Amino acid sequence: MTDKRKAYEERFEAELNEWRAEIVLLNAKADKARAEAKVEYYKTIEALQGKHDTARKKLLELKVAGDDAWEDLKAGAENVWTDVKTTFDSAVSRFK
Repeated sequence: MTDKRKAYEERFEAELNEWRAEIVLLNAKADKARAEAKVEYYKTIEALQGKHDTARKKLLELKVAGDDAWEDLKAGAENVWTDVKTTFDSAVSRFK
């Protein structure tokens, strides 16, 4: 594994961990929210969890891919990451 590949995968792993922490924080806020706000929180958390799971699967694909396939998968992973990051940023700013 090249150093560049390893750094790329480690960066994605770190972002996944940050997103997991955001989900935990949103759950804590949802637990304290009024009844009508809880519905919105939990709906958003469910969507975020789905995005997180998709990103985790994409990272696992990258980790097990051979060097030739890795470059091809990288572009798809970046698209998934951009989508997930946008969704997380939007949700976090909405519930601040």
